[in-house]
Amino acid sequence: METSVGEAPSNDAVSETTTTTTKPRPWQSYHTVYTNAKAGMEGVDKEKVQRIVYEMSKGSKYFENEEKKEAYMKQKIETMRSQCEKLTDSQLATCQMIADKKISELEATRDLSKIWLHVDMDAFYASVETICDPSLKGKPMAVGGMSMISTANYEARRFGVRAAMPGFIARRLCPELIFVSVDFKKYTYYSELTRKVFQKYDPNYTATSLDEAYLDITKVCQERGLPGASIAEELRIAVFEEAGLTCSAGVAPNRLLAKVCSDINKPNGQFVLPNDRRAVMTFISSLPIRKIGGIGKVTEHILRDAIGIHTCEDMLQKGGHICALFSGSTAEFFLSVGLGLGRTDHPKAQLRKSISNERTFSATSDEVFLYQKLAELAELLCADMQKEGLHGRTLTLKLKNASFEVKTRALTLQKYICSKDEIYQYGSKLLKAELPNSLRLMGLRMSQFKEEFGGLSDPSQKTLKSFMHEDSSSKIMRDETCLGSENSDQVLEDEIKGVMSICKSGLVVLSEPHDPSESPSISEQSSHWGFIGMEDGSPSNEKVTGLEERSFLATIRPCENLACSLMEGIDQTARESTSNQPEQVLWIADYKCSLCGVELPSCFIEERQEHADFHLAEKLQKEETAGSSAELLATQRKIPRMDSPERRNSKSKKQKKSSDGGVYLPINMFFTKR
Repeated sequence: METSVGEAPSNDAVSETTTTTTKPRPWQSYHTVYTNAKAGMEGVDKEKVQRIVYEMSKGSKYFENEEKKEAYMKQKIETMRSQCEKLTDSQLATCQMIADKKISELEATRDLSKIWLHVDMDAFYASVETICDPSLKGKPMAVGGMSMISTANYEARRFGVRAAMPGFIARRLCPELIFVSVDFKKYTYYSELTRKVFQKYDPNYTATSLDEAYLDITKVCQERGLPGASIAEELRIAVFEEAGLTCSAGVAPNRLLAKVCSDINKPNGQFVLPNDRRAVMTFISSLPIRKIGGIGKVTEHILRDAIGIHTCEDMLQKGGHICALFSGSTAEFFLSVGLGLGRTDHPKAQLRKSISNERTFSATSDEVFLYQKLAELAELLCADMQKEGLHGRTLTLKLKNASFEVKTRALTLQKYICSKDEIYQYGSKLLKAELPNSLRLMGLRMSQFKEEFGGLSDPSQKTLKSFMHEDSSSKIMRDETCLGSENSDQVLEDEIKGVMSICKSGLVVLSEPHDPSESPSISEQSSHWGFIGMEDGSPSNEKVTGLEERSFLATIRPCENLACSLMEGIDQTARESTSNQPEQVLWIADYKCSLCGVELPSCFIEERQEHADFHLAEKLQKEETAGSSAELLATQRKIPRMDSPERRNSKSKKQKKSSDGGVYLPINMFFTKR
């Protein structure tokens, strides 16, 4: 049964509409998404809808949250208005010059050679349900429940019922409203049918949702010699024949205007904006700024109440204020809107950075229900990831509580996951940390995908790991080239000077020569070279005036890596002081890692330990990389073996021993004899 616009939903609603003008009307200043007009809501008593929404929301958590947002918006408007008043004439003139220059630059980019088509399905979810159940035809119906409505058919919209409205408010507006449960599998199936049609007109079409798509029909129009209006009508007929659904279309020179045009003659209609500058400027001059995608409620109020901008044309007239009050990119967007400019090229194909699913439900603290909802989301997310062949390691849980406050909790794993069991396993731990709590929305998002599965959005983009590896490799290559050349001796001398400077500071000791025949091999020598120290282990303050003073002798303490000590020189002090004391993972506010910022609740005992082990392994890997580089460098040095003929013929004293049994090493054993 089709209900006329003039029909009243109930008797009490009739009495409520007879409110005298003398009484205050607080609902007139109450603006939410529920009170915004949508296609098919023309002729609706907006004040009645606004009042009912106000009365049924008053005192609720949503109402309180909306009041907070309203107060914040008013404060922002007052701040913006104050900034406008402080602008001097000279400042405004300068900003206007900047705006004029920017407008000229933007105008030069205008492209009227393309024909874009935006397709928007009419009440898509509701239309699909009507096809599956013809008995719903002509009756006010909404897809969703008492907590939230996903969409409403045009019969229900005549009462003021719309998407994103709570079902109990919709039932108050339309007592005969029929609710149908959401079925995304069904909607996806019909969406694929419509996309088969889109594919015929533009193989590279861009789908922004299940029921919307952008098509570049320039080539089709040229090949077939037909105007955009004919192609749009033909496409709409083809969609109806393929899927049994109606759609609306908008044809314009760019994507921004095409989307605006598709909303003008809804449902089952189309609007064509010619590829002519004068036609575009005439169309945009009286267009309300809220019709533009990207300008929402807050931006609309700021532009309107603080600067006095109501239409897109006003943006050009207030260009100086826009450039003075907004950032460069935002000002450029607003000026582009004033000129009716939009993108005319296909969006560049980019690999996914994240994939998510979320669901809204009646506010509840039932943990069984919440975990069941989490399992459903994990299954959906897993299916989407497997469809695109993705494996991720950062899982984010999104929650909206009964007070409409939104919070997210993220967990970065040491491995890449994809299965629903693993997603649920880690997601349940994130959820457990937030319970008990009354929730009305839950979502799961996976990001930081594995590179071979499309995790790197730009092939030219380098990771930190690859950059460090490349840097260390290039350093080794430079060292190899240097040491392999005729200047290798000079390089060795330079490094020896570094060793000498350390010795002068009282860190390293090299002793007088000894009999090479009694010396151990070079690999054994490396364990007998180290730091000067007192018997109690504290460093010595003894000053060394020269390495060649054979009277200077000290006990040598073991050092694990001779080559590393030779190469890194003065950095040895810092490394030795910190190598045995790895940086500890601290949990800020008992939640966030102090080293990388990953959030892990205290109940994640095993994961926290794995995370700490990860940082430790990362540190050890860096040290191992540095050690291998040092060893490679040391092998390039042409240091003769201790048992070589050259060393046997050299004159040296026998190895001496200190009174406490320590071994003295001669200084010349570390030098290449020329």
